Order: sequence, then structure tokens, then C-alpha cells
Amino acid sequence: MKITNSSTILFRNTMRITDGHLDGFRRAIGRAVAFAQEHGPQLMVEVFIDEERMLAYSFQLYRDSDSIRAHWRLSDPYIRGVMEHCTVQHFEIFGEPDHDIVAALKTPGGESFPFSISPRITGFNRFEKPDWMNSHQGDS
Repeated sequence: MKITNSSTILFRNTMRITDGHLDGFRRAIGRAVAFAQEHGPQLMVEVFIDEERMLAYSFQLYRDSDSIRAHWRLSDPYIRGVMEHCTVQHFEIFGEPDHDIVAALKTPGGESFPFSISPRITGFNRFEKPDWMNSHQGDS
């Protein structure tokens, strides 16, 4: 089996929404995702909410560590806006980010939050158009 050489990094952020802040969280996360869609380097962003337990889950897929650095530079005000309404309960990283990314995993106030890193072992993605699609486009 051929193993694809991939530098992609997936973030899974579990956030506890502060009591009384559900509406504010929804507005702030909506603004943050809209900004990321328009200006951010992420390949994918999805946010899910469990209102009963007041938890939100954010998944963000990046091409590489440079994309993460660009996102943090561009989105800092939006990240701070979201963090006014929640705390990070756990942060999971799937892939192998650069050491400076790992060192920078702190809340805007500077305190650390729990996180884990799971290096990639194998996989593939279909983000690029496969060669076989290009070779058959003129055929009808």
C-alpha cells in the first residue's frame, strides 16, 4: 500500500460554553467561521453544538503548519471574541504540527489548556481532482 505523504493537520476543539452565553457564543462563532471562510487558509471548518451539555465542537483542517500560523495571525480578534463565551475543555491535534505551533497552544490570556497530539500513521484525501477525471473530461 502506498502511503501518501501528507502535511495536513486536523484540529478538534471541545469548548464548554459559559452559562448564559449561548446566544453570544453562537454569534461570535458565526462571525469567526464567516471570516475564516472568506479570508482563512483552512481547507475545512465545521462547528457542532450540544446545547443540553453546553458543549461545542470545532473541526478545522489545515494544509500544514504555515496555514495554522496564517490563521492565527488573521483571526486573532475573532478567536478572542469566541473565547469571551467559552473555555477550551480539550484540544486535539491530529497530524504533526511544527514545534512553534505546539508551544503557542495557549488561551488568549496566556494560560495553557489540555491538548493532545496524535501523529498521522496513514491515510489519503480527495481534495485534489484525481488524474482519471482529467483524462476523461472530453469523453462523452
